[in-house]
Amino acid sequence: MSLHKGATNQGRKKVQVSFVIRDEVERCHRSGVNALQFDPALNRLYSAGRDSIIRIWNTRTNKDPYILSMEHHTDWVNDVVLCCGGRTLISASSDTTVKVWNAHKGFCMSTLRTHKDYVKALAYAKDREQVASAGLDRQIFLWDVNTLTALTASNNTVTTSSLSGNKDSIYSLAMNQSGSIIVSGSTEKVLRVWDTRMCQKLMKLKGHTDNVKALLLNRDGTQCLSGSSDGTIRLWSLGQQRCVATFRVHDEGVWTLQSNDSFSVLFFGGRDRRVWATDIRLPENRELICEEKYPVLKLELVESPQPSIWVSTTDSTIKNWPVKVPNTRSSGDYDNDRWRASPVFSQTNMVIKGDPSIRQYHVLNDKRHILTKDTDDNVVLWDVLTARKEEEYGKADFEEIVKRHFKMVFVPSWFTVDLKTGLLTIHLEETDCFAAWMSTRDLGLELPADQPETKTNIGSTLLQALLDYWPKCHPEDVQGKPVHCFSYVSGNKPPVPCFTVPGHTPVIFSEVGGRTLFRLLARDAAGETEQMLLKETVPSWVLDVIVFKEMPKFNKLPFFLQPHPSTGIKPVKKDRLSASDMINVRKVIEHVYEKVLGQGSDAGSQAANSNSHEKEAEKEEEPSSCAAEERVELLCNDVVLDPNMDLRTVRHFIWKQTGDLTLHYRPLSKKDYPSFSKYSAMTSAET
Repeated sequence: MSLHKGATNQGRKKVQVSFVIRDEVERCHRSGVNALQFDPALNRLYSAGRDSIIRIWNTRTNKDPYILSMEHHTDWVNDVVLCCGGRTLISASSDTTVKVWNAHKGFCMSTLRTHKDYVKALAYAKDREQVASAGLDRQIFLWDVNTLTALTASNNTVTTSSLSGNKDSIYSLAMNQSGSIIVSGSTEKVLRVWDTRMCQKLMKLKGHTDNVKALLLNRDGTQCLSGSSDGTIRLWSLGQQRCVATFRVHDEGVWTLQSNDSFSVLFFGGRDRRVWATDIRLPENRELICEEKYPVLKLELVESPQPSIWVSTTDSTIKNWPVKVPNTRSSGDYDNDRWRASPVFSQTNMVIKGDPSIRQYHVLNDKRHILTKDTDDNVVLWDVLTARKEEEYGKADFEEIVKRHFKMVFVPSWFTVDLKTGLLTIHLEETDCFAAWMSTRDLGLELPADQPETKTNIGSTLLQALLDYWPKCHPEDVQGKPVHCFSYVSGNKPPVPCFTVPGHTPVIFSEVGGRTLFRLLARDAAGETEQMLLKETVPSWVLDVIVFKEMPKFNKLPFFLQPHPSTGIKPVKKDRLSASDMINVRKVIEHVYEKVLGQGSDAGSQAANSNSHEKEAEKEEEPSSCAAEERVELLCNDVVLDPNMDLRTVRHFIWKQTGDLTLHYRPLSKKDYPSFSKYSAMTSAET
């Protein structure tokens, strides 16, 4: 397939480019763990969460349980189920996809894009090897797992049954082992029950007063347990189509339920951080298993050899607690105060520690560096252009570090920051990506002695770095090996060696505000499959700069140049000039000195009315004389301007108004004051 300029993504929503700044191997969860699955045959725990990564843990050892990470999702992973005797893992994510994984080797086998919104819940029918998925698009899809595991890159068409009729977002699903019954819970506050064989709705069960967050079905599908944000758990008889018992234990929402195989003991937890066990037949008999420091998101019961339960929370740590099953006895003999006193066990069997997640950020004025603060109060400085951590400050005062890094410089915003996964994610969109130009001096680039300072568009430079391994970016590179990226410079000057990003950097293409189209690691862009997908995915606004090498346009800034009132000179009319917003005050001073005061040649008029961006930039690179600065000063709002300050910084920090920038010049010596008529003639000729 050939690549044609402007032919990509026609008829598609606007596409943004994102990347994540992170370590090469993220061994620990960040920002909360939403889902757990245990494989008793291999003693492996699968965990998935809000950092978008699924991880596998060896539960036989406390020392270093990490096995590997399963990375392909780009947003929260909300649920996972183990199928086919532990060989296959299915995952559901807020990136709108369901993914099929080889659970033993940890690689993604296929991606299902049927859902149109966040996928929040999965259900599994073990006897039938069927999985159901549902989410915010109100749809339930039924998948045959054996069909999913047979999908390939060339044969990826899959048909599925669907259940419609939910009137609101679905947050929970349950299916019995034979796959004959499925139940959904939603913000609609009701339970809807379907016959999966006929794809028909059987009933609607009312009783909860808030979102239904968790569901369980017994083996034959005759009884259902539901946990809700209203703080209650309800036991339903599907045959009688009614609630037969209500458990009121929690003060706040119930978010997760687990039962033993015989459906006789229920374990539950939620927002109030407590995990309880109760006899379903005698719900007044209950034991407090543990009390966590953070709200409980998921439970996973292990029944043998010793009963225990895995608990994950909005923190990133996963704990395994021993379990004491409540005794079944009559309510008259039960001490009602004992179970409220303290947990049965005070020590965990195992703890899988998480890492802190980033919760606060500040983009510095250079629009290149970002300061962040995580949940452990650690402050870190990041470099966006190199996608790397630059400096760690430990548990420092965040506001103080921000003040320390303040510089009187203004660069337009050209990216946005996202902390949803607990990591630093940067989004680049067409409307803003090319807004910022910087000089090679300000970027700290070392240039050859014979090469003058130039302007660099930092957005296009970063895009080049992110896709530097893609051969399409280097049409003359016949060996297919990546070469160093180069910045865009003005005129016909040789390119300036620029920045690279780590090869492990995840690069993500997605619809703006919508679904993910493609995710890859930067270093994998030369792969055969990746090249094919990049051709189909990379938007035209990115192709223009990294493949077709078109230089983004300079930003023009209109301004007025007037004599300062203290000079006593009053021009005939107010002339509107225009220049690159990056041009510094020194160039405007030279313009005044040479053109207005008539002290130099025509070569000094770098600031006004350039006919082309390239010509203007070339003029700016010419060496200047210090004579102008010694004879003339420039002011804005009566503030004398630093010659090194650029016009956009003057406008942002000193002008601070919506109208066109107005600058005033003032000769430092009376002899340099031009006559009124001379000035009038010069400005007329200039315009």
